[in-house]
Amino acid sequence: MSPVDSNQKPLRVLVVGATGGTGRATVEALLSAGHIVTAFSRRASKLCATMNSSRLSIFDGDVMKLRDVEEASKDQDVAIVTLGIQENPLKVRLFGSTRTPMNVRSEGTRNVIEALRKHGSGRVIVQSSYGVGESRDQLGLIDRLFFTLLLKPQIADTEIQESIVKSSDIDWVLVQPVHLTDSEEMNPPFESTRGQTRRMSVARKRVARFLTESIQRNDLNRSTVALSG
Repeated sequence: MSPVDSNQKPLRVLVVGATGGTGRATVEALLSAGHIVTAFSRRASKLCATMNSSRLSIFDGDVMKLRDVEEASKDQDVAIVTLGIQENPLKVRLFGSTRTPMNVRSEGTRNVIEALRKHGSGRVIVQSSYGVGESRDQLGLIDRLFFTLLLKPQIADTEIQESIVKSSDIDWVLVQPVHLTDSEEMNPPFESTRGQTRRMSVARKRVARFLTESIQRNDLNRSTVALSG
């Protein structure tokens, strides 16, 4: 990724959910672009073993605790939210999550927005999911069944998450990637503010790069963007 444009100063970016697949990739993309990053998660210190940068700060905290989020949000220009449940979806559907609250997306995002408002920061980029909100009716039959049978509680919480973002009075961008993969493909993803898609898979690293670019793209303000391969 190209470094920050000489006409734009590096931004101070809080990444919430920094140890998940997309969160980790986003931290790497932000550092590669020259930004100053605070990585936030319950076990953010795990990143110290794999990342070493003078522009990276680590904050071990619980996104469900507003006090933790407020502390991490001090002096930040923008936040990127990549919250989710990392456990097996079938296990979560049958028994619930044993490690992460089922409402982590909605309540965590609510706390991030409240903390940003308190500190006067004005922009949040939130990774959601394709098939939620405006793109709900564009899902194919197989994906509809997958959402209903396996992901129903998580999708319901993501719907609430999106409504919280859209009703906020700060600048926001909702990013809806299709099925995420660990591919190394780095070409720009296909992006659409009308819910259009190309392939129904996209590499996490491509999504991370888009999230990074979104922090300085004013053309996306208060937009929902579908990302596909």
